[in-house]
Amino acid sequence: MDILVEHAVLVGVKEADDEHFEYEMEELKNLAEAIDVTVVGSVTQNLERRNPTHYVGKGKVDEIRHMYEATEANLVIFNDELAPSQIRNLEAELEVKVIDRTMLILDIFARRARTHEARMQVELAQLQYTLPRLVGLRASLSRQGGGTGGGFQNKGAGETKLELDRRKIEDQIAKLRRDLEHAKDQRETQRKQRKKRGIPVVSIVGYTNAGKSTLLNQLLLRMDESNAKQVFEKDMLFATLDTSVRKVRLQDHKEFLLTDTVGFVSKLPHHLVKAFRSTLEEAREADLLLHVVDVSNPEHDYMMKVTEQTLEDVGVENIQTLHIYNKSDMAMIEYPRVHGDNVWISAKEGEGLDELIALIKKYIFDQYITCKLRLPFDRGDLVSFLNEKATVKRTEYEEDGTVLTVEMPEALKSRFDPYIISH
Repeated sequence: MDILVEHAVLVGVKEADDEHFEYEMEELKNLAEAIDVTVVGSVTQNLERRNPTHYVGKGKVDEIRHMYEATEANLVIFNDELAPSQIRNLEAELEVKVIDRTMLILDIFARRARTHEARMQVELAQLQYTLPRLVGLRASLSRQGGGTGGGFQNKGAGETKLELDRRKIEDQIAKLRRDLEHAKDQRETQRKQRKKRGIPVVSIVGYTNAGKSTLLNQLLLRMDESNAKQVFEKDMLFATLDTSVRKVRLQDHKEFLLTDTVGFVSKLPHHLVKAFRSTLEEAREADLLLHVVDVSNPEHDYMMKVTEQTLEDVGVENIQTLHIYNKSDMAMIEYPRVHGDNVWISAKEGEGLDELIALIKKYIFDQYITCKLRLPFDRGDLVSFLNEKATVKRTEYEEDGTVLTVEMPEALKSRFDPYIISH
């Protein structure tokens, strides 16, 4: 068997009240394949609750061993986060490399992170996960033989990290927290400047692979052809991790910011949610959320619940939300159509975008006011500012100044109060 490719057996416990178990196991397979791990089999067990010492019952441990020996697998992936003692016990019994769902997701995030901040966030989550599991993970790495070169690399929680003693890891965690706090302060300053300028923010959120990046790119092309800078999009889990912020300038000079956020997944590691909290604050400060849903997936209701719960966990609440039911073409349902705050579209086909844009405008520009201003001739700077930042509907020249009829954000009104004739 090619030692550069990892072959995995998946293991899951279905607890009494878990109605989404089959989907979660399918998702675990997709997560493994996202980092080029070949899945060669799976072992599942129905239990009232997971076994506290081995996750599965004793008989199932033997079944797992037989399966990975028969398939020549070199990795066993568990569907839930394992306790440090469970990792140690399973490593001892199975004598094969053991990882859990959390470790798998952390590794995907480590590979996909592009910006310095995203890399720091992932590293922080990895170190926090690693700290209480040093003994079990050391055992795993001794069997790993220095890494397989392909497949599951476990970069952040790999050998170099585990050579550090507990004190050094704690110091590293403290430093990353400080650096991330500094990055958060910088973003907070940028947000305050945007608020001061009165630019509304629209944030795209949703489950991973729902089509968020495709929607962002299509909206940019449709609304603002000058916006050639596209974000990466691909039919894969967690294709993009870094928050993208794009300014959209419409033909009537109205502007807003469109942001794309990291996608969610069921059982997203809590360390990771906490680490990405500052990035997700872009969504918390938004004026409007676009919750993108892959309506073609039979589990889309569950995906919506996971997304809503994760947003709640990071404090994104009470924000006007439009539900964008994407991939309607694949779901074989009627589209494009709008019903209240729900829009059925196909981002890939570009269908339903005009209806969505009209809805976005309705919500984010409802705070715009129309007023008549008289500006002195020596204030050409204000005339230029309004031509650039507002919609000038009419311009007249009178003896004592330039009279403009302007539609602008209410946030800008106080700046022009001395010049307002009527509104």
